[in-house]
Amino acid sequence: MSYEMTGKVKKVLDLMTFDSGFTKREFVITTDEQYPQDVKFETIRDKTSICDKLDQGQSVTVHFDIRGNEYKDRYYVNLNAWRVQVPEGAQAAAGSAAGAGSDLPPLDTDAPEENEDYPF
Repeated sequence: MSYEMTGKVKKVLDLMTFDSGFTKREFVITTDEQYPQDVKFETIRDKTSICDKLDQGQSVTVHFDIRGNEYKDRYYVNLNAWRVQVPEGAQAAAGSAAGAGSDLPPLDTDAPEENEDYPF
């Protein structure tokens, strides 16, 4: 099952590479609600390139899956982003705020991969 959430990009973290070759990159958005929340998403493997196109303050809609796993008797929940869209109208504003043109490339990627293994 997939979900979506809309907000503004607050922070994009650096790419993390593990000894196994597994890569992930995280980003945070602040939701557009009466009581805004800072929500952290992660991208993995080839989806980490999604974060390359994100700018702080940019309005986005994140499509994601909720992933849970157990490792050494501890339980983890991750919001696995697999697609990020810039809402129409917000793209031009984000581009001018970042000093770029209004013709930002699309941030879409393919649907999530099934049965992904996490090294942690």
